[in-house]
Amino acid sequence: MIHISTPLENARTLRAGQEVAISGVIYTARDAAHQRLVGLIAEGKPLPFDPEGAIIYYVGPTPPKPGDAVGSAGPTTSMRMDSLTVPLLQQGVKGMIGKGGRATTVIEAMKEHGAVYFAAIGGAAALIAQSIKEVEVVAYPDLGAEAVHRMVVENFPAIVAIDSLGNNVYEQGVAKYRNTGLEEAE
Repeated sequence: MIHISTPLENARTLRAGQEVAISGVIYTARDAAHQRLVGLIAEGKPLPFDPEGAIIYYVGPTPPKPGDAVGSAGPTTSMRMDSLTVPLLQQGVKGMIGKGGRATTVIEAMKEHGAVYFAAIGGAAALIAQSIKEVEVVAYPDLGAEAVHRMVVENFPAIVAIDSLGNNVYEQGVAKYRNTGLEEAE
């Protein structure tokens, strides 16, 4: 387990397959928030958070129970943000957290800008929520759960799914499976 903190300064040293524990501040954004953030970039306006070294978690957290910082906080399918990701990487975002693969254009931009993509475990939303210590809305409260949130996390569990060299655990896993001979048994 590699412990990393935000803002993420060592993204280029991380490698696909490594398990990480993230501590510090991360931001949440899903589809609608991404559209607005990219709109700000296109207009030359500042983002509602400092993108330099930022990590964006693709999540729409649910309301907390009394005494908790957040309710369920499981990852959203990342490819939904693919068409809106490159401008954020160009602004300095160094990490993204979600589930599932990414488009080639996103991976190429990650390589160019030294960013990484972390996979959070789908179905482990309650476990993930335990690592979230504080949550506050920083932009677009009208979007409800899909607003941009600032989250303070401690040992948030994730896996480096795609590193800044383009190494991709999703492709590596398929290749490993193909090399076992098991695909012929099906």
